[in-house]
Amino acid sequence: TTPVTAELVRGALDLEPTTRGVLPHRLPARARKQIPDGQLAMAEAQPSGVRLAFRTRATTVALDTVPTKRAYLGALGAAPADGVYDLLVDGRLAAQATVPGGNLLTIDMATQSYEFSEGEPGTARFTDLPEGDKAVEIWLPHTEQTELVALRTDAPVEPVADSGRKVWLHHGSSISHGSNATHPTGTWPALAATRAGVELINLGFGGGALLDPFTARALRDTPADLISVKLGINIVNADLMRLRAFGPAVHGFLDTIREGHPTTPLLVVSPVLCPVHEDTPGPLAPDFDGGAVRFKATGDPAEVATGRLTLNVIRDELARLVEQRAADDPHLHHLDGRALYGEADHAEFPLPDAVHPSAEGHVRIAERFAALAFGAEGAFAAAG
Repeated sequence: TTPVTAELVRGALDLEPTTRGVLPHRLPARARKQIPDGQLAMAEAQPSGVRLAFRTRATTVALDTVPTKRAYLGALGAAPADGVYDLLVDGRLAAQATVPGGNLLTIDMATQSYEFSEGEPGTARFTDLPEGDKAVEIWLPHTEQTELVALRTDAPVEPVADSGRKVWLHHGSSISHGSNATHPTGTWPALAATRAGVELINLGFGGGALLDPFTARALRDTPADLISVKLGINIVNADLMRLRAFGPAVHGFLDTIREGHPTTPLLVVSPVLCPVHEDTPGPLAPDFDGGAVRFKATGDPAEVATGRLTLNVIRDELARLVEQRAADDPHLHHLDGRALYGEADHAEFPLPDAVHPSAEGHVRIAERFAALAFGAEGAFAAAG
């Protein structure tokens, strides 16, 4: 049995001690004290991009955890799917496992109320791994809070030495978090990081890319060689602010990041195509017609003239702001999100719930991001 310590964990900004082990967080404790809502508190504790990394000669690896699963009342059904653990050997996906049971968080989307039931630990077990010394990574379920209890192996483990690869720090919304991806290394940031050969720290938060100052400070204070921020859709679907507030909020967010990373390549990415919000403001609401949940925009397009935000408005404003700032910041770059997923991509891989891409959509976005950001003409070309 090997204690789960920070030396074995990558992609987390904090490990919170618990009565049974440690809980990875993707926001530091100072930031968590300022979170104003349960949605972001839940999202940041879901370990998208967080993995254990170690070297070992073990052929059997067992990870004891306490997962927290989500169930939704009403049309969404109450039976949660078990999250997937991806095990990589020398960088290649070698096995997958799940942990049944655990805690249960029941959510009523109509009232935004939560009910929590505590459960017992379980085990993700991997057997018949290759003989000999090897690098092993266990990627935790990207949408399932995972308390780490114990790592058990049939041979000793040791932390992986620094690979020297560039660290890519990314912030975004539920699409970056991994909504609709079927396993943790299948989210578009994880796929893009693999293609580019970089170390990922994923601060994509479902419903939580809202230009919060505490998130900007977390980005500022996290060591990184490359930074991207994918902004806009959560601002629209939460109907959080108007155009007058949006511009200064973006400036403040970028100013804060630049306090800690004055010359780091910084890429601002606008929203990918989302037809329900292209020209219709939020707020976004669930639509239960037909049994499967879909989402719809409920704002009035006529109110765009008075400052209500849509994706097209936000894309134009982000392009303008980056162009303005880049005159004094040569390391600041802009990427239109429709270059990652646009109309032709939507025709091929429609958004299953009208907002989030399918697993195939994640692959497409990753391919495009790797080419456009890490390619010869991209913001991260030196790393690529």
